Amino acid sequence: MHIGILRSLGTFLFRRIMKIKVNEIELNYEVIGQGKPLIFIHGNGEDLTTFDSLVEALKGFYTCYLIDSRNHGKSSKTTSYHYDDMAKDIYEFIKILDIKKPSLFGFSDGAIIGMILAFKYPDLLGKLILAGGNINPLGVKKKFLKLMEEAYLNTKNPLIYLMLNEPNLSDKELSKIVCPVLILAGQNDVIKLSHTKKIHTYIRGSKLMIISNHTHESYIMHSNYLKDIIKNFA
Repeated sequence: MHIGILRSLGTFLFRRIMKIKVNEIELNYEVIGQGKPLIFIHGNGEDLTTFDSLVEALKGFYTCYLIDSRNHGKSSKTTSYHYDDMAKDIYEFIKILDIKKPSLFGFSDGAIIGMILAFKYPDLLGKLILAGGNINPLGVKKKFLKLMEEAYLNTKNPLIYLMLNEPNLSDKELSKIVCPVLILAGQNDVIKLSHTKKIHTYIRGSKLMIISNHTHESYIMHSNYLKDIIKNFA
């Protein structure tokens, strides 16, 4: 089912690099740390190394699962690109590894995947942290949406096409989310503040935190700052 390699990080904790078969593809993932389970899902065009600094700060408190989404990193490449497929992959990942009520930190596309998981499988997650997510392409500020459109015309990159056409999540779907949710966004995020607040309204009981003087992803790189936010919630 999966093959593991142990890599010492110079502490008593080890980092396990593995592959697991889900939905007829292979996901590349790593496990590091000890404690409550916490899954990390990266953004579009990234890979699991996005969270290296953050996980270094959290590995003493959580068992951290870092996953390359399909068509990213060292996971399988496919001909179709849909957030629903990515969410189903993570569902199967959790079930196969028998991870009980994990918390999930989703950044950007990872936040989209987290929302889909939470409303399709209400009993799956313990807690959910959404960082820089959107529920439809119009949630992206016009300036950045135009840049994405130009980039797609120049490259025909299917990952950009995905962002231009998905997700399309409804208030009815988000109202099905029952686990505790923390919504994060940078003050200068590429996602419209009004859109982020709409997500907060649709997910009943959710908490909203707008991080001053930060962009879409700058606070992700400031591990000490984000570490405390995660520890206080998850």
